[in-house]
Amino acid sequence: MLLAGALFAAMGVFAKFGAQWFGAAELVFWRSVIGLTALGLLARLKRWPLATPHWRLHLLRGLSGVVSLGLYFWCIARLPLATAVTLNYTSPLFLALFSALLLHERLRADRMRALCLAFGGVVLLLEPTLREDQWRDALLGLASGVLAATAYLNVKRLGATGEPGWRVVFWFTVVSTAASGAWMALAGFTIPTVANLWTLLGVGATATVGQLAMTRAYLTGNTLVVGAFAYSTVVFSTLFGLTLWGERLAPVALAGMALIIAGGVLVLRDVAPPR
Repeated sequence: MLLAGALFAAMGVFAKFGAQWFGAAELVFWRSVIGLTALGLLARLKRWPLATPHWRLHLLRGLSGVVSLGLYFWCIARLPLATAVTLNYTSPLFLALFSALLLHERLRADRMRALCLAFGGVVLLLEPTLREDQWRDALLGLASGVLAATAYLNVKRLGATGEPGWRVVFWFTVVSTAASGAWMALAGFTIPTVANLWTLLGVGATATVGQLAMTRAYLTGNTLVVGAFAYSTVVFSTLFGLTLWGERLAPVALAGMALIIAGGVLVLRDVAPPR
């Protein structure tokens, strides 16, 4: 999971560099199409059956996931890397709320305290540290967390039907590639060149290998421990942002991030969604 955390943070780095030439839709498309190619070849090699009777749930998971990714990449280009990543990583908090409201899971007092702690961290991260022109981007980053939670809610529903994890990931890349390709066609696109192709390959490769490492961690490790180490992405992103762009966060922002991580880890005692 530490490897996955570093790779997901590196994906953010490649996306931030790539935003000089490519829009959010293009970054989502290339992330998806590279992952689809790799998973398609793996499925063919291992002769995994791809047919599924649960296409509606896959479609809902895919559409919410692709919009979440698009908003995430949008915010990475406009906010400090660690801030954008932390806002996206509020998804376990919203998943806990959605699971209680929609799946009728019990919302115990300890989980409520964890949610209050984490959302207090969101207030600390946003209120005193953002310029006025960054508020829209920050709210979009928070929306990416909400939509990611919606995607994970459908992952839970798919898991309840017996769908294997690799098939869930495969059909997500199918929907994501198709949706982002249509989005890219409408919004316009830039033809990659030798000078910028490395950013797209970096986004796709780190996302795909990170996904495989994360899946392996969840399959073989303790769910709570693995879920807690998923927040290493925030730490790695903070270090990358400081090293590559000199992004120094205010102490109050760092305190807010710490509260979000603490609240997320406590929530993960009961809810540990795969990314």
